[in-house]
Amino acid sequence: MRPSDRVVCPCLACVDVDPGAHSVPAIDIAASRVSVVVLSEAAAPRAEDNYYAGDDALFAQTTLQAFRDAGVDVASVAELLRRGIYFTTAVKCAKTAYGIQTATVRACSELLERELALFPNVRAILLMGDVAIKALCALARRAGEPRPIPAGSTYRLRGPEYTWRGVRVFPSYLQAGPSFFIEKSKRRMIAEDIAAAIACVA
Repeated sequence: MRPSDRVVCPCLACVDVDPGAHSVPAIDIAASRVSVVVLSEAAAPRAEDNYYAGDDALFAQTTLQAFRDAGVDVASVAELLRRGIYFTTAVKCAKTAYGIQTATVRACSELLERELALFPNVRAILLMGDVAIKALCALARRAGEPRPIPAGSTYRLRGPEYTWRGVRVFPSYLQAGPSFFIEKSKRRMIAEDIAAAIACVA
């Protein structure tokens, strides 16, 4: 199964993203084996920097380091995928400014809902950054469900146990991109959150 075959945007018309940098994972995957979803912010501006573009890709490099920081001895994104850890973004196009408008997050959460539905055995979702948190909350709100994560700063949200449709949900910080190597305090917290998510599915 290829997520890109099942998750298709009908319009590519959001005003604050680049539709030319649209990306849904186009990898062959055994959906039933996925137990952890790592959800980050938006697609990379360059296709060669997305998660599955190779281990020299920016998203791959920072993510692999985050997992190593968490005590996971891993050499490639493909290895993490074989372990049942799937990587995707809340917004499927690259952003064109620092922030992403709420309307864009809400619209793309419809694609995210279809994508998450492909994986029936997910037991943990890591929400890497504010956009990922907002996307899951938008998805839940549309379904008439309570917010899986309350409003507030990520620093204060980390720690308590949250669930969404029976799945453990972990709010954390963005690990995909150059800021990961700069913000060392956040890097430590990201490692803690990854370790906690992996422990809950072990």
